Amino acid sequence: MFLKEFIDRIKFWKSCDRIGPEIPYTHWRLYFKSTMLKLCKRKFKFFDDTAEFRPFSYAICCSKIHIGKRVVIRPGSLLEADPREGEKGITIEDDVLLGPGVHIFVSDHFFNNSELSIFDQGHGTSEEVVIKKGAWIGANVIILKGVTIGRNSVVGAGSVVTKSIPDFTVAAGNPARILKIIKES
Repeated sequence: MFLKEFIDRIKFWKSCDRIGPEIPYTHWRLYFKSTMLKLCKRKFKFFDDTAEFRPFSYAICCSKIHIGKRVVIRPGSLLEADPREGEKGITIEDDVLLGPGVHIFVSDHFFNNSELSIFDQGHGTSEEVVIKKGAWIGANVIILKGVTIGRNSVVGAGSVVTKSIPDFTVAAGNPARILKIIKES
């Protein structure tokens, strides 16, 4: 029984639309630039030659995630697109700085039926998340569905972003609020 289970697990690791430490078949490749690039270019919707996906980061539904130029996905980060047919993904444009532990989600769970466990209620529709060119997302930020982070904007460490942030602004908090306008757009 163990051998069949092991073979099935390897088949899953080879074919799954995800990257992370729980997928040892591919995770080791993240330690070497050449194998990391080859893996990411194959898995992601788009992955630029100058981008990096570091070990101990996670991507779920890679085929719906776009990673632009000079973007580094640091350890502890989680990019979770929606695997359901026709649902939304994540776009991270060029020159975006991401701290470690950034979590991005395009959907959430239903929880309106008190008779059912949340586990059994399913997911709502997804909404795309976009991080525009030049933005800086601090460590341990959580970005929820439907959010766009504006061009050259800053989101302070530990923030929970529930609404879009305009271009050229600084936002922080839980929920994140605009603290400063860097430049009028």
